[in-house]
Amino acid sequence: MKSPALLLTLLLIPSLCFALNPPPDEPGDPGTPSVCSAPTLQPGQHTRTLTVDGQRRSYILHVPAGYSGERKVPLLLDFHALHTSADYQLNNSGTRAVADSQNFLVAYPQGIDNAWNLGPCCTESRSVNDVGFARQLVAQLTADACVDEQRVYATGYSNGGGMAYLLACQAADLFAAVAPAAFDMIAEVPCSPSRPVSVFAHRGRLDLIVPYRGGPSTPPTGYPLEPITFLGAEGSFQRWTSLNNCQAAAGSSGNCQSARNCADGVETVLCTARAGTHSPWDAQQSWNYLKNHRLP
Repeated sequence: MKSPALLLTLLLIPSLCFALNPPPDEPGDPGTPSVCSAPTLQPGQHTRTLTVDGQRRSYILHVPAGYSGERKVPLLLDFHALHTSADYQLNNSGTRAVADSQNFLVAYPQGIDNAWNLGPCCTESRSVNDVGFARQLVAQLTADACVDEQRVYATGYSNGGGMAYLLACQAADLFAAVAPAAFDMIAEVPCSPSRPVSVFAHRGRLDLIVPYRGGPSTPPTGYPLEPITFLGAEGSFQRWTSLNNCQAAAGSSGNCQSARNCADGVETVLCTARAGTHSPWDAQQSWNYLKNHRLP
């Protein structure tokens, strides 16, 4: 018969092993961040640069006060509208305040000509590599900060919303979800994402710059560009319903409609402000959607 002391030791061994070798974080639980070792960035705004195809590019990085560099946090890229800037987006989009309260990093890229190259528009040069810029930006921050690579997102307003759509089409391997506002898919731009990707779109029904029903439009660039053809808000929603292989009919809740049973558990959502014009999104509402999605 085993002694009481020996029995106590045997009972304690599993607990000691668990303490010394705790189980890894559950990959599907966004509330259980992974530990990492990265240089600590100081809270506040930092203007950073990198080179893309020989061209010097810049962005503003906002680091919330709660960032320690020890736990992985999400990263959001927030793209400005045509004729505005990264600084304007930082001060007006609302994502900075949400990042402070939810503890994630936000990068505000600066576009060439204060615009983004979506193919047929909107930079003066058609050779600007903005998708490459976004990819290198994420790579730089992944190396320099404690970023959760499964939770990288893109959002943007107007031309910046078009950039979020473009990243969903061409960089779905990098971005878990996107939230474009005041923009739609462009008929002339091919879209073949490498995987299903969650899309949360916000549109104003009375938008006269990017017509809600779609059709031809001439971007107010200040330099000559051919008219582009928008698919419209509903057309863009249907396009992503198809791209994401959603099987069930769309359902509605309030001013939002969502496609159901999409591949890989992604979502396709369109929210419409009935009296809205060419309006930006509510940053908190967008984040509430984005934060629940991660790369597989």
